[in-house]
Amino acid sequence: MVAIKKIAVLGGGTFGTAIANMIATNGRNVVLWMRDEENVERCRQTRENHLYLPGYQLHQNLQVSSDLHGSLEGAEVIFFSVPSSAFRALAKDARQYIAPQAMVISTAKGIEANTFKLMSEILEEELPEARVGVISGPNLAKEIVNRAITATVIASDDERLCKEVQVLLGSSYFRVYANRDRFGVELAGALKNIYGIAAGMGAAMKMGQNTTSVLITRSLAEMSRFAAKLGANPMTFLGLSGVGDLFVTCTSPLSRNYQIGFALGEGLTLDQAVAKVGQVAEGVNTTRIIKQEAEELGIYMPLVSALYETMFNKKPVSEVLSSLMLAEQSTDVEFTAGECHERDV
Repeated sequence: MVAIKKIAVLGGGTFGTAIANMIATNGRNVVLWMRDEENVERCRQTRENHLYLPGYQLHQNLQVSSDLHGSLEGAEVIFFSVPSSAFRALAKDARQYIAPQAMVISTAKGIEANTFKLMSEILEEELPEARVGVISGPNLAKEIVNRAITATVIASDDERLCKEVQVLLGSSYFRVYANRDRFGVELAGALKNIYGIAAGMGAAMKMGQNTTSVLITRSLAEMSRFAAKLGANPMTFLGLSGVGDLFVTCTSPLSRNYQIGFALGEGLTLDQAVAKVGQVAEGVNTTRIIKQEAEELGIYMPLVSALYETMFNKKPVSEVLSSLMLAEQSTDVEFTAGECHERDV
């Protein structure tokens, strides 16, 4: 492989900052782009992103900029690390500056409202000549910057892209596994956010470990059932991007979706919970989107339905958990080895 000369990370939130700093620490030429010019200047002066990762030093190799053109000029690998609500607009803005055949990788875990497009599908639409991949997994940014042993998944049918990302991000504490099921990996990353909210609510209500285990395993069944209906490989959900990411989102107070759920469980309204967390939690909009899609496709998702009623129709929080006990008692394991699904076209 020819050495990559320049990398750009678009989005100065927690994860964008964490991976940009990690790439810089690996000795690479990387630019972290963010819209907020004031925060760019603060990052340059203090070598710290006070807004999103306070207390963590930015590596001296990391450049920080609010100039989109300059950040993308000559970049061979570009990570898109902005919320799903801002994703398409940024891709449109960046299109004129991105070279053909550049490698573009989404790290966002959401679904576009109204279109039901995943972020990699938006990249394909807006950047048709680019090579597209997705990063997803149990990757809490604050643990990454503390160099906790972490693993993630790079998903693409472009083998060279996968290998390049493995080299760029790999280190003694960060492992990158490859997967060709880009659709399944990306869908898992979006779906698990829903159940992180439910788990946070349960934690606030002081539910026991038995209940937590039920919630996580039935969430996994619900996620894989939905994904398989759309054509993803359900076995993908047994990996890091599925059960791995679901576990960390449902158990860690560092997860924004868990934090939203915990605030709801304490009795706050949805608006109050979102304001308290102060950052985008993709699971809120994803719950709305998946509820509608599941009903249209006739997919049985009792947890999604119960959570939707709690968040948007102000039903009692206890119904999220009790609905599981009242729902149909189906088989334990959703899929068996040898089953195969193809995505509808």
